[in-house]
Amino acid sequence: MIEKLKQTMEQAGKEMDEAASLAEAEALRVRYLGKKGVVTEILRGMGKLDPEERKTLGQAANAARGELEERLNAKMEAFRLQEKQAGLASQTIDVTEPGIAMPPGARHVLSIATDEIIRVFAGMGFSVSEGPEVDTVFNNFDALNAPKNHPSRDMTDTFYISDDVLLRTQTSPVQIRTLLSQKPPIKIIAPGRCFRCDTPDATHSPMFQQVEGLAVDEGIAMSDLKGVLDRFAKSLFGSDARTRFRPHHFPFTEPSAEMDVSCFKCGGAGCRVCKDTGWIEILGCGMVHPNVLAVGGVDTERYTGFAFGMGVERIAMLKYEIDDIRLMYENDIRFIRQFL
Repeated sequence: MIEKLKQTMEQAGKEMDEAASLAEAEALRVRYLGKKGVVTEILRGMGKLDPEERKTLGQAANAARGELEERLNAKMEAFRLQEKQAGLASQTIDVTEPGIAMPPGARHVLSIATDEIIRVFAGMGFSVSEGPEVDTVFNNFDALNAPKNHPSRDMTDTFYISDDVLLRTQTSPVQIRTLLSQKPPIKIIAPGRCFRCDTPDATHSPMFQQVEGLAVDEGIAMSDLKGVLDRFAKSLFGSDARTRFRPHHFPFTEPSAEMDVSCFKCGGAGCRVCKDTGWIEILGCGMVHPNVLAVGGVDTERYTGFAFGMGVERIAMLKYEIDDIRLMYENDIRFIRQFL
């Protein structure tokens, strides 16, 4: 067995000297040191030897195995270095060649529209407040004076997580959280994502952006609301923009209204954008209902307030003439880069 081991080492050394590539060196490693390799087979045959012979052969075999591993590792490392150097030589970089121009990043149109809305209201003294997207039924409906049988409470309209927890359908819960945590005077806007059980189409999405506004102080009247929103419309759509208010109904405001802005495309003459009416609806608003103020512990004999809410997607679609809301959520870089 000792003689066989010596012959094996001589043969392995000769073949290693003749190896001309990393693949050939790897094949030698498998042939001699693998699970079924020559040295491994010698070690397995030791069980048939006497204890003294087994000890002598074991020491010699382990030494031979270590020597082979060391020589093979050195050989394989030399081949790896050789291949690396050959690769570097074949991949010469011409540092004088013009590089590939990287296109600049682009802000999403919804971020642009949201920041512009925030900028306008910040200029009128409004601060930004935020709230969780997962909220309570109380904050989303009960505290906002929504009747128990209101259609918006149905599971066909609202994503419920449990009987008492849901994905907010509007940013109005921030209004309640603000009334409960701050004392008047209050002037805040609340931008954020909302969720409703809508089937995606050109004008609807189950997820959308909204900006809520709230002002509470002594002596606030409907004229204050109209003045703030008129200034907002002129700042966003141009100084020639005109506004009008139509009576409407919302559970959390009384009186309530929807605000239209004169069509910025045709100036009010009538076109495809405004459906030949000369006006475009952009938001809902009204005086905060006394029941809502009472939930926040506000003295309704002393304080009044107004609130409004608008969809950011709708504002962006109107301002930038986007005809399909789904474009804003498909992350097509060709669409996004139009708003650099």
